[in-house]
Amino acid sequence: MTTVRTSVVVPCFNESEVIGAFHEALVAALEPTGATFEICYVDDGSDDRTRAHLKDLAAADRRVRYTSFSRNFGKEAAMLAGLRMAQGDVVVLMDADLQHPPDLIPRMLELHRHGYDQVVARRDRTGEGMVRTSLSQAYYRLVRRFMEVEVVDGAGDFRLLSRRAVAAVLSLPEANRFSKGLFSWIGFDTVSFTYTNVRRAAGRSKWGGRRLLNYGIDGLLSFNSRPLRLAIHTGLWLLLSALAYAAWIVGNAVVSGVDTPGYATLITAIVGIGGIQLVTLGVIGEYVGRIYHEAKRRPHYVIRETDETATAQPDPSVRGAAWSK
Repeated sequence: MTTVRTSVVVPCFNESEVIGAFHEALVAALEPTGATFEICYVDDGSDDRTRAHLKDLAAADRRVRYTSFSRNFGKEAAMLAGLRMAQGDVVVLMDADLQHPPDLIPRMLELHRHGYDQVVARRDRTGEGMVRTSLSQAYYRLVRRFMEVEVVDGAGDFRLLSRRAVAAVLSLPEANRFSKGLFSWIGFDTVSFTYTNVRRAAGRSKWGGRRLLNYGIDGLLSFNSRPLRLAIHTGLWLLLSALAYAAWIVGNAVVSGVDTPGYATLITAIVGIGGIQLVTLGVIGEYVGRIYHEAKRRPHYVIRETDETATAQPDPSVRGAAWSK
């Protein structure tokens, strides 16, 4: 059996318009390296012809393997499935929309040969709108301040992982996965380089404003408990402020005989404190919800079909994979 040197993991969701061009560009970038390679496509429950294209690619090229989910489970689940599929000594994660240029892979492999377990390709902000760029930069400043791991602006999922880095990621059992944080958490020697942002070759982005917001919240909550501590600090600050304000009202009434503030002040205080309480409950609810999902121990995804005709059953002791024949 030939030892696979390089595995490329490619999550796909509704990429039928670009998957052919992407595969050609990827093979053209990998073949000159002279290393044996495999391409692991994961169809994340696409509702276009992505799955049919992957079946055709796997039938035409023995270096191509694919797995298709029973529905859309999200990119995090697709990356996890791809890492489990990969057999190479090194694994490259990338998107299928050609925003991650395949011709950068030889550079990543060269840096890995210098001893790095993680090689990260960071995109710049070329071509992005001012509003999106400003919001993204503000988010990463917030992340660096509050998260327990370092997440660098522009460092996404386009990266190379050594086999021991992949093993470390796969050993993490949580259901609520935030891969950017996981990649940082496992450590190992890491190097990065910057490349010019590239527009999608075809199709539309799957990451709208609402989805990006939810992804950002997941990142903040996955790797720190500071929002809970912030709720405690806010409550203490409100308590001290209320005591000081009450003392001022009593003192002013005793000394000057001034009437205490009435309806407007009371309503403002009730609405303000009520809003803070709801936000605090929401933060606590998010953490409780995550505990609930972890306690159910459901698999991360369900497989509709795969090109692996042997359909080897997973080890029941390994959490997170559900297979179908």
